[in-house]
Amino acid sequence: MGSLALFLRLVKASLSAQARYPASALLLVLAQVLGTGIEVVATWALFHRFGAVHGWTFGEVAVFYGLVNCMFAVADALGRGFDVLGTEFLRTGHFDRLLLRPRPLALQLMGHDLRISRMGRLLQGALVLAWGAAQSGIGWEPQTIAVATFAMAGGVALFLGILVLQGTLSFWTVESLEIANVLTYGGVQAAQYPLALYARWFRRFLTFAVPLACVAYYPVLAMLGKPDPLGAPQWTGWVSPLAGFVFLAAAFGLWRLGLRRYASTGS
Repeated sequence: MGSLALFLRLVKASLSAQARYPASALLLVLAQVLGTGIEVVATWALFHRFGAVHGWTFGEVAVFYGLVNCMFAVADALGRGFDVLGTEFLRTGHFDRLLLRPRPLALQLMGHDLRISRMGRLLQGALVLAWGAAQSGIGWEPQTIAVATFAMAGGVALFLGILVLQGTLSFWTVESLEIANVLTYGGVQAAQYPLALYARWFRRFLTFAVPLACVAYYPVLAMLGKPDPLGAPQWTGWVSPLAGFVFLAAAFGLWRLGLRRYASTGS
């Protein structure tokens, strides 16, 4: 069986198992919609009270919010295996079974547990993105769709890379450390707002260390047709999502280093 066929089969098995309890799956999706929807209400309250913030309207910020949450929802669904690597695989010895299978480890972990509940965040993010685009006057021309699609792919790669780094850390700590959530959920929160609102040191961190700005801020500027207050050229949004793929490649480079350090539990 080819790698792609095996991945699809693992995904099908995961989804089928969750679909055996449709009421539970539906409630989990609904909980994700409502849970993430509170963030939208909080942001709306902020803009309703103070109006535009540094020239940014609520509709424009909604585009950031929707796009980033769609990225994270897909990456979180695909990267669940890396998220629980320490607790469900390394500590129990089940990781040894993955090593015995003649298929890529990353593929096996990505197909381990594709959560239906993540559809809630994806659906909610897509709705907010569509609403924000309508409020901001974004026309879905081919070039706009191309930028949004490229940004989406780069963002999924970036967040998946963060989850891979979290899993890599488990080779040393065994348990998955909660500090990794600073880059996952914290990164989602930071990328929901325009980069220009942050301090210089934080802007540099979000651009060069964990390039969230490259997959969200600059592409959204290109979608809005809005000049960058920080002075970046307009073509930046067309190429900056590449940073997400570079980050993922670097994360898998560190993953291979951690894998060489792994010692079997002997179980």
